[in-house]
Amino acid sequence: MNALSPADLRIMERAASAPMLARVQDWAAINSGSRNLDGLAVMAGRLADGFAILPGELRLVEAVPVETVAADGRIRTIAHGRHLHLSVRPHAPIRLLLTGHMDTVFAADHGFQGQRWVEPGVLNGPGVADMKGGIAVMLAALDAIERSDAIVTLGYDVIINSDEEVGSPSSAALLREMAAGKLAAFTYEPALPDGTLAGARAGSGNFSFIFTGRSAHAGRNPDDGRNALLAAADLGLRLKAASGGGFSCNPAKIDGGGPNNVVPDHAVLRVNFRPRSPVDEAAVRALIDATVAAVAREHDVGVHVHGGFGRPPKPMDAKAERLFGLVRDCGAALGLDIGWRDTGGVCDGNNIAACGVPVVDTMGVRGGNIHSDAEFLLTDSLAERAQLSALALLRIAQGQYKREGMTA
Repeated sequence: MNALSPADLRIMERAASAPMLARVQDWAAINSGSRNLDGLAVMAGRLADGFAILPGELRLVEAVPVETVAADGRIRTIAHGRHLHLSVRPHAPIRLLLTGHMDTVFAADHGFQGQRWVEPGVLNGPGVADMKGGIAVMLAALDAIERSDAIVTLGYDVIINSDEEVGSPSSAALLREMAAGKLAAFTYEPALPDGTLAGARAGSGNFSFIFTGRSAHAGRNPDDGRNALLAAADLGLRLKAASGGGFSCNPAKIDGGGPNNVVPDHAVLRVNFRPRSPVDEAAVRALIDATVAAVAREHDVGVHVHGGFGRPPKPMDAKAERLFGLVRDCGAALGLDIGWRDTGGVCDGNNIAACGVPVVDTMGVRGGNIHSDAEFLLTDSLAERAQLSALALLRIAQGQYKREGMTA
């Protein structure tokens, strides 16, 4: 990695001086839980105002309605918020994808809504790390590199979706469309507090198993009934017992049942699977087919399977290693020690990698305790990570990262 030139240093200074903390605090004051459509609309508008400082065409994309299984087993559609899309220099020779999400896991009625300083430099608040801090870092880096002469070679698409925390069901097609033909991608999930990045990721699949049994009096003629709740519990136990090795299984919830004196004829079992590789994902699919058939037969109930694998496994392949190497070298030029490790967590980086595009998906702030009311942002990482991202983007624009098989 080349040493920083005076022009590089000017770009780094601009990236670090952006009003990132003010943006984070402003954005984190807006509840943008994945199901809070009103809050997401406000957040999308605020982000559109923020990203308007960049060139290109900015639009808010209507979300595609998505099927979901209600507690009563009926399949209905659910609405999501609009997604932000910014396209800059679409005909440039080097094209990148940058992604983030505006939604959080905290609903409008969740108790965690405010911000507080845990200590100087440590801000606690909903979404400050995951990922309103990351979006602020992305914006600061892009604004900084737009001042470089090298920028004419670089085009990029920015996607900030409204449904990442629920699996990106309404934005998955948009992500695939924008990933097509890209050289590389950065996603702005938070890094660990020590700056460690996520490397390989497991995949994720969410399933709802809808059971239809037969009701009967629990005392007079229980044997005439077919207990859907019991069948659901049996399936959950069997799937969990078969997990391990190449995948994990989390039976998370059972809806159903009724009065104690009635054999329940309806239940819905919710299960999450985390396969580590495509082979493991295929094994889970086979397990589901075989186990559902056995439980349906033995309990004499109907079982309908709804759902699938929304996040493919993300391996650390040669293309990804080269992109991680570029980020590591940029960190070294800035005096940062950048490492990474595998994780069972999932994000939009899984979907991007499945399109054949190498991605580093933890380019956001340093922070921790995400998805809890103890979530925190280390505020000194705002400038640090904006500079890291800006330098990585600059080096790519300068041709220092190429596709496999390309020569300098």
